[in-house]
Formats: sequence, structure tokens, C-alpha cells
Amino acid sequence: MGRSAVELPASVEEYLSWLAVERGRSANTLAAYRRDLTAYVEFVHGRGAALADVDEAMVQDYLAYQRAAGRAPASVARGLVAVRSLHRFLVEEGYSGSDPAGDVGVPRVPQGLPKALSEEEVERLLGAVVGENAVARRDRAILEVLYGTGLRISELIGLSLTDVSLDEGLLRAYGKGSKERVVPVGRFASEALSAWLSQSGRGALAPERWARRGDAEAVFLNARGGRLSRQGAWGIVRRYGEKVGLGNRLTPHVLRHSCATHMLDRGADIRAVQELLGHASISTTQVYTRVSTERLRQVYDEAHPRAKVSKRR
Repeated sequence: MGRSAVELPASVEEYLSWLAVERGRSANTLAAYRRDLTAYVEFVHGRGAALADVDEAMVQDYLAYQRAAGRAPASVARGLVAVRSLHRFLVEEGYSGSDPAGDVGVPRVPQGLPKALSEEEVERLLGAVVGENAVARRDRAILEVLYGTGLRISELIGLSLTDVSLDEGLLRAYGKGSKERVVPVGRFASEALSAWLSQSGRGALAPERWARRGDAEAVFLNARGGRLSRQGAWGIVRRYGEKVGLGNRLTPHVLRHSCATHMLDRGADIRAVQELLGHASISTTQVYTRVSTERLRQVYDEAHPRAKVSKRR
């Protein structure tokens, strides 16, 4: 693809530099902002206007234009965040006397959460790993730990031997932003980890010489004796999902989602689940409660004296 003919105004370039220097935004974030703002400037220029001429109606027109172009709701919302932030910057730096985007609400983005597995489907999945060779022990431990602890896939493959204490039934996970948390490990996951970490499990895949320093400390290894990659762990989860008929429904995140949903269904305190999953905000955890509507209805029907019309003879 050729390079865009639009040259960003100096004020926009200054804003992007401010994001990089003052706000410390990553290269990927800056690239996304540049793409979004280039599209916005193209739209404004196409209307024969400059950024200083933009009013709220034009920002709303831009949103409608983005939707009509078939952009995903998340992309439209992200683009508006960039536009709002830019106009706020232009006001603060004296490039503009008013903020035309300040009162434009960010479109709601559908949560798009995957549907949790039923407890029966989880049992079927965990029972799909047969055998006691090293690979089977590893795969069983991966599935049990993902479901039993709600770890993210990146946290799972990042585990080192010093992060696991089976005697205490705990492991240490490093989540987003390298935030550390301690996670309890249930009986089934502990047993599976113990079998994998034995000499006939992990020991059978460990090489005579480690290729990389970090591999020697890795909990989960690939068949060549290196630290298991994210792609490798995904493939393992997907393979057993297909084996039990779950197909494309099963991903590592679905197991994390199922862990949270089943705990909440069984009465776990939402703040305890928040701590387990490593969510910075309780609002993130509350998303998981929305999938339990059927369970809520069932409990209500069974518990409330006026929930159901009594059968009459």
C-alpha cells in the first residue's frame, strides 16, 4: 500500500511527540494513534475544514462515517478516544479555543466474552488426556492449571520452578504490567503439576544442555526441552478441545473465563475472584457475572416463594 497523501499538521505531530515523551506511550500505541488521527485529518480536510474549524456535529459525522465504512465497534471507539485526546491537547496548548469532542460519548463496545464451558464439558476436557508419558503429564498439568487457577496463557508459560510451591498449594504469577500475585492451586491441579514435575515428567523432556538460560527454570517445556511458547500452549489446548468436540470454542481464555464463572456460580465472593484473576478493577470481574443469568434465574425460581405460579389441580 502506498503512503497516505495526507500530511499531519504540526499540532498533531506535537501531540504525538507529547504522547511519546510526556506520557511514555509504547511504539505500538503511538502507531495506532497515528493511524487513527491520519484517518480523522483526512476526513476533516475532505470537508474543506481545518482542525480549528471542527465542531461537535463534524465529530459526530466522523463517527457515523466510520460506522458506515464497516469498522468494528472497538475500532470506532478507539479512534474517538484518540480524537478526543487530541482536541483536549489542542485546547490546553492554545491551538484551539474550544473542545468540539469533549461532550461526544465514546460508543459502547460489546463485551464479546466467550461463553463459559459447562462443568460437564470441563470434566470431559480434563479427562481427554490419557497416558502417563511426559507429554501427557505436561498437557494434563497445563489444562488443570489453566482451569484450576484462571491464569492467563502468558502467565502460565512464564512460570518458573521457583514460582511453584506444591507443599503450600500456591504459585506466583506475574500478570499485566509485571504485577505479582499469589494464586492458590487446588488438589487436582497440584496432583497434575506434581506428576509433571517428577523425573518421568519434566525430567524426561529436560535436555542434557539447556539452549537458553531461562529454559532451565521454565515449568513447562516443549518436546525439544525449551520453554513452551504461547503458540505451543495454545495448540495443546486447542488439540484437546477438538478431541472432545469443543472445536473452535475452546481457547486458554475460555478456561480462565470458565474458572471465574463456575466460582461465582457456586457462591464465591466477587472480590476473591478479582484477586484470583489479577484484575486491577472490580468492574472487569463483574463482566463475568453477566454470563450467569441462567443460573440466577434458576436460583430465583427455586428460592423465591412468588417466583413461580403454583400448579393447581
